[in-house]
Amino acid sequence: MRKLLAATGVALLVAALTQMHPAAQDSAAEAVKAADTARFTAQTTNDFGALGRLLGDDLVYTHSSAAVDGKASFIDSMRSGTVKYESIEPREVQVRVYGTTAVVTGAGRFRVTARGQALDNQLRYTDVWVLRDGRWQMVSWQSTRVP
Repeated sequence: MRKLLAATGVALLVAALTQMHPAAQDSAAEAVKAADTARFTAQTTNDFGALGRLLGDDLVYTHSSAAVDGKASFIDSMRSGTVKYESIEPREVQVRVYGTTAVVTGAGRFRVTARGQALDNQLRYTDVWVLRDGRWQMVSWQSTRVP
């Protein structure tokens, strides 16, 4: 019985700590949306400093081709010119915030040159952001081509 009461107490405490006032939640969602937009801008302008700040060191970036990159390999592919994000046009972007974690879903047109081949992809995507040291960082990306 004590274990059950202790587990219930911990669950209630965690729930209380992760609850956000609606205004704070809206503010956090706007901050995440701005960070996501800044990341897209950094990708299309090869702003590696901004990408270094916006991407978590533990990033798992799953491309629509099913290739997977970490932070270093993702940035290195752009730095080397292997991949060039020509333009990114997001739409249908929604942000849901759960305490210090946010899930972004959206769609968009991604024009990319990869290994010399021009690609014009319509994608649906999900990315995950976490609040660390007062700033949002993307830690996961998964995209799927729209047929």
